[in-house]
Amino acid sequence: MACFIVPLTQALATTAYRKHAAQNDTFVSRNLGTLELMLWGGSIMLIVDHILNGELTWVFPFFTALQVDGGGAVMLREMLTVGVPMSLVITAVWAIWCALRERRAVTGKI
Repeated sequence: MACFIVPLTQALATTAYRKHAAQNDTFVSRNLGTLELMLWGGSIMLIVDHILNGELTWVFPFFTALQVDGGGAVMLREMLTVGVPMSLVITAVWAIWCALRERRAVTGKI
C-alpha cells in the first residue's frame, strides 16, 4: 500500500541531483536520466495500481491502512520490506545497464 513511497522519494532525489550535476561529465551523470525515468515510471505505475486496488483513496488520509489502528506501522513495514528492496533492484539493474552501455561505447561490443 505504501511501497511506492521509497522509489518515488528516490526519483525526486535523482531529479534534483541530475539538475544539479548537469555540468559534470561522469559515468553517473551521463546516465542519470535513465534511472530517473525508471524510477518515475515505476512509481506512477505503482500509484495507479494501488488506486485501482483500493489501497489509495482520494480522501484524507489517502492510505486505507491509516484508517485503522496500527496502520502506520504496517505502512512502515511495507516500505522497508518491499519499497527499499524494489528501489535497490531498480538501481542495480540501472547500474548494470550503465556498465554494459559504457563498455560498449569503449570497446564497440558487449
